[in-house]
Amino acid sequence: MTLISEHVEPDTRERILVVAERLFRQLGYQKTTVADIAKELRMSPANVYRFFDSKKAIHEGVARTLMGEVETEAKRIADAPGPATPRLRELIKTINRMNTERYVGDSKMHEMVEIAMEESWDVCVAHMELITRIIGEVIGQGAASGEFRVADVPLAAMCACTAMVKFFHPQMIAQAADKPGPDIEQMIDFVLAGLGSRKAAG
Repeated sequence: MTLISEHVEPDTRERILVVAERLFRQLGYQKTTVADIAKELRMSPANVYRFFDSKKAIHEGVARTLMGEVETEAKRIADAPGPATPRLRELIKTINRMNTERYVGDSKMHEMVEIAMEESWDVCVAHMELITRIIGEVIGQGAASGEFRVADVPLAAMCACTAMVKFFHPQMIAQAADKPGPDIEQMIDFVLAGLGSRKAAG
């Protein structure tokens, strides 16, 4: 009996998050109620509350899932073999692409990001810290191989992420889409030059 419940509980949590994300995209976070989510799942709101104690907790779970997908792909690139310079370029472009696909051009998901930054800042901070550490891993590998001339890897990672914030932050990606300024390739070249890479254009 225990084995069955161990499988059912995570599965039910996952189903709640999948349905919640779909409704957030269709209706918007503010307009979606726990009753709406329960109805889609053919369960009672009380049953939903067994797994998530509030709508905010469901929202955080959806945000964590979306951010986790970006983190997993970022880690895959960081752990791949080969020189650090092209991997750092791929890593930065992938984070930008995935955040653009998930949040930009979708007003309902854009609303969800805004609310996450207001109500669930800790979730956002944990994501940003992990992405910074992953970027730091690649910078550290480049420093070890002699590709980069970096004395303080954690500081270099924070500087690189700060330089790329316009391309990482969902709201800024949307706001800067039609504004003048360097494109992502030019900014990556700038970051690589700052890291002392001789192959910034590679």
